[in-house]
Amino acid sequence: MATNPPKDNSRKGAVKQRSQVFNPKTKHWIKRDSTTGKFLDMKTSDHGPFKGVRKEK
Repeated sequence: MATNPPKDNSRKGAVKQRSQVFNPKTKHWIKRDSTTGKFLDMKTSDHGPFKGVRKEK
């Protein structure tokens, strides 16, 4: 049985094809595309990690 999408624009589950890594020099989290390896976004609003994106080791 299918489910309806959330009304408040939230996600269900993890973000696919993305990973994040912490840059200790700038103290920010950086989001990467897992397939191409390109850097997509840097978290500058606060120093916490992105929500729902897996962390690289």
